[in-house]
Amino acid sequence: MFELGLKVLISYLIGSVMGALVLGRLQGGVDIRSMGSGNAGGTNALRTQGWRFALGVVVVDIGKGMLAAGVIPTIELPFVAENSNLPLIWITITCACASVIGHVWPIWHKFRGGKGAATLIGTLIIIEPWLLIPVLIVWIIVLVISGFVGLATICGGISAALAAGVISESLENPLFLYCAVMSVYLIYSHRSNIKRMQQGTENRLHSVTLFRRPR
Repeated sequence: MFELGLKVLISYLIGSVMGALVLGRLQGGVDIRSMGSGNAGGTNALRTQGWRFALGVVVVDIGKGMLAAGVIPTIELPFVAENSNLPLIWITITCACASVIGHVWPIWHKFRGGKGAATLIGTLIIIEPWLLIPVLIVWIIVLVISGFVGLATICGGISAALAAGVISESLENPLFLYCAVMSVYLIYSHRSNIKRMQQGTENRLHSVTLFRRPR
Protein backbone atom coordinates (compact mmCIF):
# COMPACT_ATOMS: atom_id res chain seq x y z
CA MET A 1 0.00 0.00 0.00
CA PHE A 2 3.01 2.29 0.35
CA GLU A 3 3.32 2.46 -3.43
CA LEU A 4 -0.32 3.47 -3.79
CA GLY A 5 -0.01 6.10 -1.07
CA LEU A 6 3.06 7.59 -2.69
CA LYS A 7 1.42 7.73 -6.11
CA VAL A 8 -1.67 9.33 -4.61
CA LEU A 9 0.52 11.96 -2.94
CA ILE A 10 2.35 12.67 -6.21
CA SER A 11 -0.98 12.98 -8.04
CA TYR A 12 -2.28 15.37 -5.39
CA LEU A 13 0.83 17.54 -5.69
CA ILE A 14 0.49 17.59 -9.48
CA GLY A 15 -3.16 18.58 -9.14
CA SER A 16 -2.11 21.38 -6.80
CA VAL A 17 -0.30 23.15 -9.63
CA MET A 18 -2.93 25.72 -10.63
CA GLY A 19 -2.81 26.79 -14.26
CA ALA A 20 -4.48 30.13 -13.52
CA LEU A 21 -2.06 31.04 -10.75
CA VAL A 22 1.09 29.83 -12.48
CA LEU A 23 0.24 31.76 -15.65
CA GLY A 24 -0.88 34.70 -13.53
CA ARG A 25 2.53 34.95 -11.91
CA LEU A 26 4.14 34.91 -15.35
CA GLN A 27 1.95 37.89 -16.21
CA GLY A 28 3.15 40.01 -13.35
CA GLY A 29 1.40 38.48 -10.37
CA VAL A 30 -2.21 38.29 -11.58
CA ASP A 31 -4.39 36.32 -9.16
CA ILE A 32 -7.85 35.75 -10.62
CA ARG A 33 -9.08 34.53 -7.24
CA SER A 34 -9.39 38.22 -6.33
CA MET A 35 -11.38 38.96 -9.51
CA GLY A 36 -14.76 38.05 -10.94
CA SER A 37 -16.26 35.00 -9.26
CA GLY A 38 -13.07 34.36 -7.27
CA ASN A 39 -12.64 30.93 -8.83
CA ALA A 40 -9.23 29.86 -10.18
CA GLY A 41 -10.71 28.11 -13.19
CA GLY A 42 -11.12 28.54 -16.92
CA THR A 43 -14.48 30.34 -16.87
CA ASN A 44 -13.32 33.05 -14.49
CA ALA A 45 -10.04 33.28 -16.42
CA LEU A 46 -12.02 33.91 -19.60
CA ARG A 47 -14.16 36.58 -18.03
CA THR A 48 -11.32 38.44 -16.34
CA GLN A 49 -8.25 37.86 -18.55
CA GLY A 50 -9.47 36.93 -22.01
CA TRP A 51 -9.52 33.80 -24.14
CA ARG A 52 -5.75 33.37 -24.59
CA PHE A 53 -5.14 33.30 -20.85
CA ALA A 54 -8.17 31.05 -20.33
CA LEU A 55 -6.96 28.62 -22.99
CA GLY A 56 -3.62 28.30 -21.23
CA VAL A 57 -5.39 27.67 -17.93
CA VAL A 58 -7.57 24.94 -19.42
CA VAL A 59 -4.60 23.25 -21.13
CA VAL A 60 -2.64 23.12 -17.87
CA ASP A 61 -5.60 21.93 -15.81
CA ILE A 62 -6.60 19.21 -18.28
CA GLY A 63 -2.98 18.20 -18.75
CA LYS A 64 -2.36 17.57 -15.07
CA GLY A 65 -5.43 15.33 -14.92
CA MET A 66 -4.08 13.35 -17.86
CA LEU A 67 -0.67 13.12 -16.22
CA ALA A 68 -2.07 11.92 -12.90
CA ALA A 69 -4.33 9.30 -14.50
CA GLY A 70 -2.15 8.26 -17.41
CA VAL A 71 1.44 8.34 -16.18
CA ILE A 72 1.64 8.19 -12.40
CA PRO A 73 -0.25 4.86 -11.95
CA THR A 74 2.18 2.98 -14.21
CA ILE A 75 5.54 4.48 -13.29
CA GLU A 76 8.01 2.38 -11.35
CA LEU A 77 9.04 4.14 -8.18
CA PRO A 78 12.63 3.49 -7.09
CA PHE A 79 13.09 1.49 -3.89
CA VAL A 80 9.32 0.91 -3.60
CA ALA A 81 7.72 -2.51 -3.88
CA GLU A 82 4.88 -2.78 -6.40
CA ASN A 83 1.28 -3.51 -5.38
CA SER A 84 0.96 -6.45 -7.75
CA ASN A 85 -2.36 -7.54 -6.21
CA LEU A 86 -4.07 -4.18 -6.76
CA PRO A 87 -5.77 -3.79 -10.18
CA LEU A 88 -4.39 -0.94 -12.29
CA ILE A 89 -7.85 0.56 -12.77
CA TRP A 90 -8.18 1.19 -9.04
CA ILE A 91 -4.74 2.77 -8.85
CA THR A 92 -5.65 4.95 -11.83
CA ILE A 93 -8.97 6.09 -10.37
CA THR A 94 -7.43 6.79 -6.98
CA CYS A 95 -4.69 8.91 -8.56
CA ALA A 96 -7.31 10.67 -10.69
CA CYS A 97 -9.34 11.56 -7.60
CA ALA A 98 -6.20 12.84 -5.88
CA SER A 99 -5.43 15.18 -8.78
CA VAL A 100 -8.94 16.65 -8.68
CA ILE A 101 -8.68 17.11 -4.91
CA GLY A 102 -5.32 18.80 -5.43
CA HIS A 103 -6.88 21.22 -7.91
CA VAL A 104 -9.63 22.16 -5.48
CA TRP A 105 -7.46 22.33 -2.36
CA PRO A 106 -3.93 23.04 -3.68
CA ILE A 107 -1.18 22.91 -1.09
CA TRP A 108 0.96 25.27 -3.18
CA HIS A 109 -1.71 27.99 -3.15
CA LYS A 110 -3.01 28.01 0.43
CA PHE A 111 -5.69 25.40 -0.36
CA ARG A 112 -7.69 27.87 -2.48
CA GLY A 113 -8.16 26.41 -5.94
CA GLY A 114 -10.77 25.85 -8.62
CA LYS A 115 -13.75 23.55 -8.97
CA GLY A 116 -11.99 20.66 -10.67
CA ALA A 117 -14.00 20.32 -13.89
CA ALA A 118 -11.08 20.69 -16.33
CA THR A 119 -8.86 18.35 -14.32
CA LEU A 120 -11.70 15.83 -14.16
CA ILE A 121 -12.00 15.99 -17.95
CA GLY A 122 -8.28 15.29 -18.20
CA THR A 123 -8.67 12.15 -16.12
CA LEU A 124 -11.60 10.94 -18.26
CA ILE A 125 -9.55 11.41 -21.43
CA ILE A 126 -7.24 8.72 -20.04
CA ILE A 127 -9.68 6.48 -18.19
CA GLU A 128 -12.57 6.33 -20.69
CA PRO A 129 -12.42 8.98 -23.44
CA TRP A 130 -15.73 7.99 -25.08
CA LEU A 131 -17.54 9.35 -22.02
CA LEU A 132 -16.59 12.83 -23.18
CA ILE A 133 -19.13 12.49 -26.02
CA PRO A 134 -22.27 12.58 -23.82
CA VAL A 135 -20.56 15.05 -21.48
CA LEU A 136 -19.86 17.48 -24.32
CA ILE A 137 -23.30 17.08 -25.90
CA VAL A 138 -25.12 17.68 -22.62
CA TRP A 139 -22.79 20.53 -21.67
CA ILE A 140 -23.42 22.36 -24.96
CA ILE A 141 -27.20 21.83 -24.84
CA VAL A 142 -27.54 23.09 -21.26
CA LEU A 143 -25.21 26.02 -21.92
CA VAL A 144 -27.02 27.31 -25.01
CA ILE A 145 -30.40 26.91 -23.32
CA SER A 146 -29.51 28.40 -19.94
CA GLY A 147 -26.30 30.38 -20.42
CA PHE A 148 -25.01 29.03 -17.09
CA VAL A 149 -21.57 27.40 -17.32
CA GLY A 150 -21.86 25.97 -13.81
CA LEU A 151 -25.20 24.31 -14.54
CA ALA A 152 -23.84 22.92 -17.81
CA THR A 153 -20.85 21.47 -15.96
CA ILE A 154 -23.02 19.83 -13.31
CA CYS A 155 -25.29 18.28 -15.93
CA GLY A 156 -22.29 17.14 -17.96
CA GLY A 157 -20.89 15.35 -14.92
CA ILE A 158 -24.22 13.65 -14.23
CA SER A 159 -24.40 12.51 -17.86
CA ALA A 160 -20.99 10.85 -17.50
CA ALA A 161 -22.22 8.91 -14.46
CA LEU A 162 -25.41 7.85 -16.25
CA ALA A 163 -23.51 6.77 -19.36
CA ALA A 164 -21.02 4.80 -17.27
CA GLY A 165 -23.89 3.20 -15.39
CA VAL A 166 -25.54 2.06 -18.63
CA ILE A 167 -22.49 0.09 -19.75
CA SER A 168 -21.50 -1.17 -16.31
CA GLU A 169 -22.40 -4.69 -15.37
CA SER A 170 -22.46 -3.75 -11.71
CA LEU A 171 -22.84 -0.65 -9.58
CA GLU A 172 -19.48 -1.67 -8.13
CA ASN A 173 -17.81 -1.09 -11.49
CA PRO A 174 -14.79 1.22 -10.90
CA LEU A 175 -15.68 3.51 -13.83
CA PHE A 176 -19.26 3.99 -12.65
CA LEU A 177 -18.18 4.59 -9.05
CA TYR A 178 -15.63 7.18 -10.15
CA CYS A 179 -18.10 9.05 -12.35
CA ALA A 180 -20.84 8.86 -9.72
CA VAL A 181 -18.59 10.24 -6.98
CA MET A 182 -17.28 12.97 -9.27
CA SER A 183 -20.79 14.00 -10.35
CA VAL A 184 -21.82 14.40 -6.71
CA TYR A 185 -18.62 16.31 -6.09
CA LEU A 186 -19.35 18.70 -9.00
CA ILE A 187 -22.70 19.53 -7.43
CA TYR A 188 -20.90 20.26 -4.16
CA SER A 189 -18.16 22.36 -5.75
CA HIS A 190 -20.74 24.42 -7.64
CA ARG A 191 -22.97 24.99 -4.63
CA SER A 192 -22.25 28.75 -4.74
CA ASN A 193 -23.31 28.81 -8.40
CA ILE A 194 -26.52 26.97 -7.51
CA LYS A 195 -27.23 29.51 -4.77
CA ARG A 196 -26.66 32.44 -7.15
CA MET A 197 -28.91 30.84 -9.76
CA GLN A 198 -31.65 30.56 -7.14
CA GLN A 199 -31.13 34.21 -6.23
CA GLY A 200 -31.03 35.30 -9.87
CA THR A 201 -27.51 36.75 -9.59
CA GLU A 202 -25.48 34.12 -11.45
CA ASN A 203 -23.55 35.36 -14.50
CA ARG A 204 -24.74 34.14 -17.89
CA LEU A 205 -22.84 33.75 -21.13
CA HIS A 206 -25.36 35.74 -23.16
CA SER A 207 -23.25 35.43 -26.31
CA VAL A 208 -23.99 31.70 -26.57
CA THR A 209 -27.48 31.61 -25.09
CA LEU A 210 -30.10 30.43 -27.56
CA PHE A 211 -33.06 32.03 -25.82
CA ARG A 212 -31.98 35.45 -24.63
CA ARG A 213 -34.02 37.32 -22.10
CA PRO A 214 -34.72 40.97 -22.87
CA ARG A 215 -32.69 43.34 -20.71
